[in-house]
Amino acid sequence: MKSLKPSHRENKRYLLILGNVTKDDIDKAILDFIGVLGYAEAGVYFVKADKNKIILAVNRKSLEKIRASFLMSEKPINIVKVSGSLKNLRG
Repeated sequence: MKSLKPSHRENKRYLLILGNVTKDDIDKAILDFIGVLGYAEAGVYFVKADKNKIILAVNRKSLEKIRASFLMSEKPINIVKVSGSLKNLRG
C-alpha cells in the first residue's frame, strides 16, 4: 500500500497528562462530552501510559473539544503540556 503524502496526513497534537488518572477516566470524559462521533473525529490515541503519566495524541482540529471535555469531567484531568511533536513533549 502506498503511503500518504504529508499534506494528506492528519496533524496531531500530543498532550501530557500527569496525575492519578486512568485511560478509562479519559475515555469516559471524552465520550460523555463529545460522544462517539466526536471521539472518532478527534482520533484519540494513547501513545504512552505509565503510572502517573499519560501521553495522548489527538487531531489538531479537535484539541479545544478535548480540553473542554476534560474541564467538564467529574475527575480532575489536568493537561500539563501540549506539543506538536513527541520530542518536545518528553524533553
